[in-house]
Amino acid sequence: MGLMDFIKKQFIDIIEWTEAGDGVLAWRFPIADREIQYGASLTVRESQLAVFVNEGKVADVFGPGMHKLTTQTLPVLTYLKNWDKLFESPFKSDVYFVSTRQQIDQRWGTTQPVTIRDKDFGAVRLRAFGNYAYSVVDAKLFHTQISGTRDTYTVADLEGQLRGLMLQHISDAVAGSGIPFLDLAANQIEFAKQLQEANQPEFAKLGLRLDAVTVQSVSLPEELQKILDQKIGMGMVGNDMGKFMQYQTAQSLPKFAEGAGQGGVVGDAMGLGAGVALGQVMAQQLNQGLQGAPAAAAAAPASLRPDEVMATLEKLADLKSKGILTEEEFSAKKAELLKKLV
Repeated sequence: MGLMDFIKKQFIDIIEWTEAGDGVLAWRFPIADREIQYGASLTVRESQLAVFVNEGKVADVFGPGMHKLTTQTLPVLTYLKNWDKLFESPFKSDVYFVSTRQQIDQRWGTTQPVTIRDKDFGAVRLRAFGNYAYSVVDAKLFHTQISGTRDTYTVADLEGQLRGLMLQHISDAVAGSGIPFLDLAANQIEFAKQLQEANQPEFAKLGLRLDAVTVQSVSLPEELQKILDQKIGMGMVGNDMGKFMQYQTAQSLPKFAEGAGQGGVVGDAMGLGAGVALGQVMAQQLNQGLQGAPAAAAAAPASLRPDEVMATLEKLADLKSKGILTEEEFSAKKAELLKKLV
């Protein structure tokens, strides 16, 4: 091996990082058994920071530009051992480059429904999906807390931790926005803003900045969506008991028809019950039409058999237990039914 090859192998004059591909957050310059020449050139490009580590401690952080590693630019060099030749000897340290580019299109989403408190519906389990972008702003903190001494630290290595942080603060974001669930879909920008503000402090603890958050979808689990649909339907009919019975019958018809299509005594009975129920509703509407609105208004309330009243009360109680009816609505309908007892 020639003298020049020996010198090139042992001493480093230029330290730089030309990023190859996306997804790398931190990269250690390959020093191996070589030493950095005093006065070496450290080139830090835009969208990069360089962390200089000596004897296991962060000595300095360099921003974009070309830096000569001397006692003027790196005062820690004056404390290195074996510097007895006017600081012209090589020294052994580590240099880590950190990418400050914005890491975009990072996905977040609820694998399981998240329970939140809603001012309209009480406890609600919702699903939400979107994306976010972040960047490294404190290279020293990121090095000491996250990337450490690894040769390479990637976006994929950090993905799970950041996604968990995003999901952890969904409840805080909904509460902070003050937006009811029914309005979240129309106010996704405000929801995203609150989600960003709620997560910003946690990202800062890792040396990161949460640059942007988007919310692409907010929805309920299927079973809760059905209850919400019933709640909306009840809101449309109000306190009109006749309309309520019509609504309940209309909701039950598809299930009755399905049972009838299955055949057998049970299916036929369900189909017959659906037909009777529909016939009663149609007869009631026809009777009201013949009597006319004024006569109907003056007529005494129709009477019901005790078993019919009990059956209806049981249905109403079930709706109340599911949160579809409030206590006031249930009490009002209960009083109305008791007036119609035979």
